[in-house]
Amino acid sequence: MQIKRNYRPIDSEEYQNHRVFSELIQYIDFYESLSMSIFSFVTTGTNAILNMDTYMFTSIRGTIESIRLILKNGMINDAYALLRKYFDSAVINIYTNLYLEDHLNIENFIVDKINNWIKGQEQLPTYKTMLGYINKSEKVQDINLLLSSNDRYKNIRDRCNNHTHYNFFYNMLLNDNEIHIGNRLKELNTLSVDIKDVFIFHLAYLFYFKGHYMSSSDYIDALECGVEPEFDSQYWVAPFIQEVFDEIISKDRPDIYNAIKEKTCMKLS
Repeated sequence: MQIKRNYRPIDSEEYQNHRVFSELIQYIDFYESLSMSIFSFVTTGTNAILNMDTYMFTSIRGTIESIRLILKNGMINDAYALLRKYFDSAVINIYTNLYLEDHLNIENFIVDKINNWIKGQEQLPTYKTMLGYINKSEKVQDINLLLSSNDRYKNIRDRCNNHTHYNFFYNMLLNDNEIHIGNRLKELNTLSVDIKDVFIFHLAYLFYFKGHYMSSSDYIDALECGVEPEFDSQYWVAPFIQEVFDEIISKDRPDIYNAIKEKTCMKLS
């Protein structure tokens, strides 16, 4: 490690053109499109008029945008702290939806724990408790088995915690964009993979038990225009979602792609 003040190695073309930046833009665009496409779905079990997930997804989009901006300025340490926040948001989104499905019934139209959280009257359980709830859920057991087949997500969480809590002095150095660190690009490579894995983690659970979130607008558009929808168009997948399955999930985690495709009634290609 060499300290050279007034020199910014992060301004190099190799750093600024790293693949992580185009990947982050793809995730940002995805969450923006997903937020808009599920806007009309009502969050049952709560008093919310609008879809709770719509705002979760725009919040996640904002977190990923923050990661991109911070990385552009070379703060890899802070980016990992935000990745932990993204990981938390994914777990919260999965937990709240599972909890609503588990506790909503004809005698219980409002699920107090989640409804009170939305209204700012009650906190959610700890991250560990929520993750444990997800891991024990029979609704997503196939995805649980696939995602827990190795230590990938434990290692990501450990890296996030190391950076968030400065568990090592080296973590702090990765926030100084004037220090020449020989393996800075290697750290960026690792971060790129970690972000993609959290993205896959979120989508794997979400689309496994909420397959209708993949639907295109063709069916509703036809009804709103007063024409007969095309046969089975309610099962068509939105192009931006199919693109993510084709470019990311099927290539990086074909096991998860196949599990979702076998489970869903949606017409994934």
